[in-house]
Amino acid sequence: MKHKIENLMSTMENDLIKFTQDIIRIKSYTGEEEELAMFVKDKMIELGYDDVIVDKLGNIIGVIGNGETKILYDSHIDTVEVNDAESWSVDPFGGEIKDGKIYGRGAADMKAGVAATVYAGYAIKKLGLDKGKTIYISTSVMEEDYEGKSIEHFTKEYNVKPDYVIICEPSSLNLALGHKGRAVFRVDVQGLAAHGSAPEKGVNAIYKMNTIIDRVEKLGKKFMSMEGEKGALAVTKIESEAVSINAIPDKCSIYLDRRLIKGEDEAFIEKEMNTLLEGTDATWDIYNKVGKSWTGKELILHSFLPSWEVSKESKLVRKSLDAFEELNDKAPRMFKWDFCTNGVGTAGKMGIPTIGLGPADPKVAHTRDEHCPITDIIEACKFYTNLVSYL
Repeated sequence: MKHKIENLMSTMENDLIKFTQDIIRIKSYTGEEEELAMFVKDKMIELGYDDVIVDKLGNIIGVIGNGETKILYDSHIDTVEVNDAESWSVDPFGGEIKDGKIYGRGAADMKAGVAATVYAGYAIKKLGLDKGKTIYISTSVMEEDYEGKSIEHFTKEYNVKPDYVIICEPSSLNLALGHKGRAVFRVDVQGLAAHGSAPEKGVNAIYKMNTIIDRVEKLGKKFMSMEGEKGALAVTKIESEAVSINAIPDKCSIYLDRRLIKGEDEAFIEKEMNTLLEGTDATWDIYNKVGKSWTGKELILHSFLPSWEVSKESKLVRKSLDAFEELNDKAPRMFKWDFCTNGVGTAGKMGIPTIGLGPADPKVAHTRDEHCPITDIIEACKFYTNLVSYL
């Protein structure tokens, strides 16, 4: 199969790279993906997909085959924003190629993965690898702020439960067996309003919050000093309320980002948060993020996303290793992502065997001059194609 895939790839390589450039050039911030979604839909139709679904949330899912074994590849089409365009050495939406790398917002996270999977779907059909299988090429929306929700939405709306899921987030073509979880908490403290000229008549809510911020900082440093797999904790946002800029604030809120490892469930975190706030009158809750997709559908993320990991002995991992080794004459390095992905929905919540492998170095995601090596895109596309023949 290796030679068949390589021969086919040589005929479509230029189109694959041009498609990657094209989708980088289409701005697609979270909740604003319509133009890119329609572009991807049209490309799937052009490439001869058996069906192309646009679900109510706005995800685009290309379908190849109609067999019993169901395999889903997921890449999200939304990106974080660019707020420092003047500091880039290239146009963030130019899709420029330099020194064998494609540059632009989303090049790594994760339009290179989108392109590789869309063309893998074409290759799978062209090579007849879909026999006995149904392949879903998911190009999902709103992942950056709502990890897992888009895939959950699609599977529920269409009553689909894949047998295997491949998350195509950047991994430098290494094999991800899971990732840390993520939780966001809001902590509120009440004060007493007063005029700024008479602070002694009020209770400054910001000052009251200082005790909690100090405790959070100390616990965060404790995590940083630990060896091996560890959680993380940080204050990421502070808000206060007052009747004017000259008034003592009567309310202060902070948001905490907590990265989770295996075994840190909601009961575990509840004890930790209660300890952090012990002796204060502060209150806390898990943050619910609310937004709307480009279709106008409301999406709510309960911001407690558990850690997950697939066994090295599972069929999906074993076959992924075989498929990779056939193409590369070596096994990929196995690891776990530090960040959260849509795998939290498929593996963490639905219990579907899930692995991750994608083009680009994850360290350049969300950064200035974000980029992806062209060779990574080609090799990822080969792997996605070959893996189907093993499952």
